[in-house]
Amino acid sequence: MIPTQKILVRSGVAMALALAASMAHAEELRFWTTEEQPERLARQEAMAADFAAATGHTVEVIPVTENDLGTRATAAFAAGDLPDVIYHSLQYAAPWADAGILDTDAATDVIEELGAGTFAPGALSMAAVDGGYASVPVDGWTQMLVYRADLFEENELEPPNTYANVLAAIEALHNPPEMYGFVAATKIDENFMSQVLEHVFLANGVSPVGADGVQELDEAATIEVLEFYKAIAEASPPGDLYWDQSRTLYFSGNAAMIIWSPFILDELAGLRDSAPPTINDDPTSRDLAAATGIVTNFAGPSNPDGAAWADIRYFGITSDAATDAAMEFVKYSMNEGYGATLSIAPEGKFPVRRGTADNPNEFADLWATLDVGVDRKAPLGELYDAAMIDEIVGGLDVAQRWGVAEGQLSAASAIINSQVINRLVREFIDGERDAAATVAELNSAIAAVQ
Repeated sequence: MIPTQKILVRSGVAMALALAASMAHAEELRFWTTEEQPERLARQEAMAADFAAATGHTVEVIPVTENDLGTRATAAFAAGDLPDVIYHSLQYAAPWADAGILDTDAATDVIEELGAGTFAPGALSMAAVDGGYASVPVDGWTQMLVYRADLFEENELEPPNTYANVLAAIEALHNPPEMYGFVAATKIDENFMSQVLEHVFLANGVSPVGADGVQELDEAATIEVLEFYKAIAEASPPGDLYWDQSRTLYFSGNAAMIIWSPFILDELAGLRDSAPPTINDDPTSRDLAAATGIVTNFAGPSNPDGAAWADIRYFGITSDAATDAAMEFVKYSMNEGYGATLSIAPEGKFPVRRGTADNPNEFADLWATLDVGVDRKAPLGELYDAAMIDEIVGGLDVAQRWGVAEGQLSAASAIINSQVINRLVREFIDGERDAAATVAELNSAIAAVQ
């Protein structure tokens, strides 16, 4: 019989040898991130340190300004000096996969190992390529229709999840200047108007691009969009409106509905001194948050299934990566480290992976416990009820953007950035031409965008 002491010694030696062997194969990874604010960088570096302690692979977290990401990636690819992993926006997924910058096999393997069924379908579909996925979805947010749920309940109104329900609510609640039925985006040179309009067009199933590129807008469905948008604009204050006025009027209790990003969630609850609710005399009050409801999936008459406009972010494993170690890092960031990944900015990082096969809601439940806020902190689950949390996260299941499904995101982006849709919709609102003529003008202007 071998003495217990010798067994322990031999076991200790074996563990040390295994650890040494692991460390001998440790990689030094480089990770590009556009989350470059100091507090967010610190959180990413802390997660990288935890990953290094668990695996032996070190990670250098390198901040990259989002506007420079495309040119830097192209230059690094040409030089054979790409980082191992890049945190990137949706717009780069398909082009980088086509260019060879991304290792789509590695991304697909990570998704399959984690379980494709544990990811929000919309987030996965937007990164789909032949045979798999360009990148691994990390987080995202959906545009939200924010509304006074207390007033809707008092007036027995249905939630504003369709064109018809929004118009019915305007009819019941619009009483300016005390209460505007809506605050629509009308400032044509603001990206905010572009985002809101794309959401409203998507809701009715209308897109300026198809599988073959730019396409004519469906006239009947587009007229429905135009007439709806004119109605919500007419229920808004006069002037050139964008995110600032919509938030201000909602916070003061003078707007029944607005469209905004989820970055309003902490402000609604009085957690940010620079943007306090003014509905009462207490700038830290949670009363407005308690009175608020949200809709993410929104439908028009020609598209009863509706759509949610979403901004999704991804981890791209590059073609120059130390592939196995890079895959480990991404899997860790989406599993053991996913809470740390989401905690970088929970109000704008909805969990695109809701849970695991064993616990399907693990990460969604965890996300609701993460603190949001600037001057004060509180978890989202304390500020909003479970049904609202489910609505927030659920928008990612049906997330859409123009041109993604058709492989025409670049063409759609050029049209959006030209702001011709903003301009022509505003001219229609102002009565410069009728709806049918505006559709014709939109088709001509869209076709002319290069």
